Amino acid sequence: TGQAVRVDPLHYWRMATPRLSFASTHDVRRRMQRQARESTAPEVALRRALFRRGLRVRLHVPLLEGRARKVDVVLARHRLAVFVDGCFWHACPRHGTMPKANRTFWEAKLARNRSRDRDTDRRLRALRWRVVRVWEHEGADEAAGRVLRWIRERPAAPARARAGRAPRPSSPR
Repeated sequence: TGQAVRVDPLHYWRMATPRLSFASTHDVRRRMQRQARESTAPEVALRRALFRRGLRVRLHVPLLEGRARKVDVVLARHRLAVFVDGCFWHACPRHGTMPKANRTFWEAKLARNRSRDRDTDRRLRALRWRVVRVWEHEGADEAAGRVLRWIRERPAAPARARAGRAPRPSSPR
């Protein structure tokens, strides 16, 4: 006897509109969907190394619009945005690889990722943010040291006075 299939109305749209996939097989598609976007092992290692050095950070902050434009690690006090780029997804010159299946798609996809990275850097710098990009193959301590040197060598520009407010008077000592 046939039983009624219960469909969750919140997820019905997923069933009704199948998405086209560029994955070469169903297994490849499932692996890609499970790929972590945030809090990857290299990112967590960098955060821990920065914490050990006394720096406190904010995570996955959308300083610009768009889902793919979140900053991995933000040191707001220093106006410093740190991105931890994966060697595959951001086409590392040393470790980046190109899949053999769907090569045309992947060449275009990785080129778009690199282009978006450059655009994100440019837009953040226009907003007076400093940008550091760390490759996933870099050691966490090495990358944290680079971030610390960046902070020491390039002090953040003083924040602009808020419109409509007089500057605070300095206290006499």
